[in-house]
Amino acid sequence: MHVLVLGGTTEARELAGALHPLPGLRVTSSLAGRVAAPRLPAGEVRIGGFGGPEGMARWIRENAVDAVIDATHPFAETISFNAAEAAATAHVPLLALRRPGWVPGAGDDWREVGSLEEAARAVAGAGRVFLTTGRMGLAAFAGVDDAHFLVRSVDAPEPPFPPQMEVLLDRGPFTLEGERELLARHRIDVLVTKDSGAAATAPKLAAAREAGIPVVVVRRPPVPQGTTVVATVDDAVRWVGANAGH
Repeated sequence: MHVLVLGGTTEARELAGALHPLPGLRVTSSLAGRVAAPRLPAGEVRIGGFGGPEGMARWIRENAVDAVIDATHPFAETISFNAAEAAATAHVPLLALRRPGWVPGAGDDWREVGSLEEAARAVAGAGRVFLTTGRMGLAAFAGVDDAHFLVRSVDAPEPPFPPQMEVLLDRGPFTLEGERELLARHRIDVLVTKDSGAAATAPKLAAAREAGIPVVVVRRPPVPQGTTVVATVDDAVRWVGANAGH
């Protein structure tokens, strides 16, 4: 059985590591190539786009893929919809592996928005903004000239980006102590984040709660209609077992 894992996340790496040793199973992880030095998973790896859903369907057929698991970031909306169309075209089963989203708790001051553009409007004139939505979405904030942004990303961003910006190159996991110190040192007034749900980046939410800092949270896009969704790597491994030989 050949499984194509659309990856780039911690869960995708863990899934490839869990599937690779299983007898009779071939695993290929596909990475978008947006990170300069990605952490490579076990098994075979391909890097780069497919050329839309048609290209992905062709790759699936040419490489005798039996099942596709979309373990991309919850906000990788385009690739998720491409995967749904490609899997349907190639007549192979598709699973989406999505970590659970964050849930606000007592003391949290969250303002939910539906897009990065809404988030940009929400922080206009907000003072010092800690922006943790990734370098790919900075264009949405490029027109905000009355706020200072601290941008944290794995790789250096490229324009367009906000005129008042400081870049912090770092990769999680992050600690609560470290996030507390960062918010205090940079005198942050508001935090902006996507609802990625990752435990590795959750400490910033706790630090913001403790400091009384409001958080603008961008809601997740929907999973393509009809796609089976699981929340854990173990569930995904069981799904593969159930679909073996289909």
